[in-house]
Amino acid sequence: MKIKSALLLVMMLCLSLSYSANAAIPNVTAQGKPFPSLAPMLKKINSAVVNISTYSTKQALVNPLLNDPFFKHFFELPEQDNLQQQAPQKRQQSAGSGVIINAQNGIIMTNFHVIKDADEVQVSLIDGRSYKAKIIGSDPELDIAILAIKAKNLTQIAISESILLEVGDFVVAIGNPFGLGQTVTTGIVSALGRSGLGIEGYENFIQTDASINPGNSGGALVNLNGELVGINTAIIAPAGGNIGIGFAIPINMAKASMQQITKYGEVKRGQIGVAIQDITRDLGEALELKNGQLGVLVAGVTKGSPAEQAGLIAGDIITGVDGQITKSTGQLRSQIGLKSIGDTVKITLLRDGMKKTVDVGIGKPQTLSAVDSFKELHPLLAGASFANNNKGKGVKVVEVQANSPAAYSGLEAGDLIIAANKRRVDDLLSFKKALGMAKNNILLQVNRNGLSLFIAIR
Repeated sequence: MKIKSALLLVMMLCLSLSYSANAAIPNVTAQGKPFPSLAPMLKKINSAVVNISTYSTKQALVNPLLNDPFFKHFFELPEQDNLQQQAPQKRQQSAGSGVIINAQNGIIMTNFHVIKDADEVQVSLIDGRSYKAKIIGSDPELDIAILAIKAKNLTQIAISESILLEVGDFVVAIGNPFGLGQTVTTGIVSALGRSGLGIEGYENFIQTDASINPGNSGGALVNLNGELVGINTAIIAPAGGNIGIGFAIPINMAKASMQQITKYGEVKRGQIGVAIQDITRDLGEALELKNGQLGVLVAGVTKGSPAEQAGLIAGDIITGVDGQITKSTGQLRSQIGLKSIGDTVKITLLRDGMKKTVDVGIGKPQTLSAVDSFKELHPLLAGASFANNNKGKGVKVVEVQANSPAAYSGLEAGDLIIAANKRRVDDLLSFKKALGMAKNNILLQVNRNGLSLFIAIR
């Protein structure tokens, strides 16, 4: 009996010591400081990131066999139009993320592609509440959309200046990947000013290795202070999942778009009226620029434009806008795209090796009167000149130089281009935008002597 009592006492003592040992595990470092954690910051901002569900109704596809004349005749089926009307409609759902920018008015920012073609948009908060959202407006070229919900006790996120970001800064991505619910991932800013990806019309992305996946679109990219620096929008995913290369729209660009949407219901971007192109090594040598000189070459200036009034000329090298360095055409378009019509920008340029600064106003978009060459837009059309169609919509091929890329493409002088890359071409400006949709190939729909044909150029 005494032995059993002794064993019981030893076991209780061991359990007590074990409990004391676990309880004594320190929650501070050897220096007496708390272990670093993002939890305190996230507790303040998690409720400002929402899940977005969109619903759309689409016509179900009709079986291809029903298009076969023999099949229809044999089974006495109605014509295709009637078949299409009788086809059932399918309810589709997709998921994304959003960020509460203004708690008082229930203003939420997300990506345009998240809510595109949606019949209904539903916003779910982290506390379980759900609301039907109203689409205030969108900016497809920047891939930004603004929503509004009627709700109380919302939390909004503080906005930082994305121009203060540096490569190597720590960032946190918050969103709704794969519809799992709110998820937090961390990483660093891998690169800044990424453009030429063909994702959007205006590209000046923040690149990050913070894990971004389908469903994260429209979510928040924040710094370690919990301030919004970007809107997560895209990834490079050759295998279908995250590989550490994600992109976010800088919040300065998104904020400028939001301000116009909330004021006008749309974005009214202006232009300064220049044709531009990136400086290749060959161009740099031909222009006798210093090795490594960064900037954007002015290939032409539109007559009567703000650029012409400010004194810009073909051959100028734009190196900066409002004190920010300009390295590429994509970056310059984004810098100008941040401004509203009527604003003024300070452009720094090189002319004949001399540095110069000029003030240029942002004017209304102008239809280009003529373009001698579209080499700066697409090398596959070098050697061709174009003009607006004076008799209606479309772009006329004025001239095709012999032995040029345009000549090898199959284009002929007198052709009327009515579509490019499956986008309708009304004038030179819309043609210019459509050409920017593809890098390695172009699909043109051409009217030649009254006949319509397609020309694929690779």
